[in-house]
Amino acid sequence: MAQVDKECSPEDLSHLGEDAPLWIAYRRHDDEKAREELITKHVELVKYVAGQLAMGMPAEVQQEDLETYGIFGLMDAMERFDIHRGIKFETYAVTRVRGSILDGVRNMDWVPASVRRKTRQIEEAYQYLREELGRQATDQEMAEYLDMTVQRFRADVEQVSRSSLVYLDEVRRDEDSSGVTSLLSFVPDENAADPFDSLAWKTQKERIAHAIEELSERERLIVTLYYYEGLTLAEIGEVLDLSASRISQIHSKIVLKLRGMLSEDRSLFQHG
Repeated sequence: MAQVDKECSPEDLSHLGEDAPLWIAYRRHDDEKAREELITKHVELVKYVAGQLAMGMPAEVQQEDLETYGIFGLMDAMERFDIHRGIKFETYAVTRVRGSILDGVRNMDWVPASVRRKTRQIEEAYQYLREELGRQATDQEMAEYLDMTVQRFRADVEQVSRSSLVYLDEVRRDEDSSGVTSLLSFVPDENAADPFDSLAWKTQKERIAHAIEELSERERLIVTLYYYEGLTLAEIGEVLDLSASRISQIHSKIVLKLRGMLSEDRSLFQHG
């Protein structure tokens, strides 16, 4: 049942736009019709997020399944959303939709143990070499450290990118463990209250931002285009004149690098 909110008028909820009357009906009167209309209005958000996450996943993971998981996240977001906080619903809901999808895929447990081991090994290698070299390691240096050829290292990264959940959406779980805070949460909403009030999370944000600054110019551009601009890997490939598979490989290396840099803080990254 929806949480009962205090009496309010549509004018008090200008950040909700034309949906304000629906939210009032849903909150004050538990109006099921209003709830269903709100869900319908935000189905496109679920489809968009599912489409983004579907890029690079194994063929057995169907986008329809991702959308189903996302709908559960959307409904959870509607139950928890505080209409008086001054935050747009879409801004709040996107992290829970993405988190619900990622949790649903993890529960499918289709990632082989060998791929999980490779993922951990590459993350740890990036972390160790960064500490030793004072900079990000090259593919050649990674291959030498892992005692393999450069071709084998790149093949392993490609296998990880095709078989493992390597998304920056796993940056930090919410305190109630019901959602995931993603890089999209860093995009400012001029009309919203700052959701990162705690000093601890502000410190974590600074660490993540600093880690991203250590990436190459091309890697930072991919992060911006994918997580902030919402481009698919194929669209980014067109911008950079690279194949979608190559962009997927670079994207995986970006996440593995960042996980390595931030692995000492287990509250930042949750492994499947």
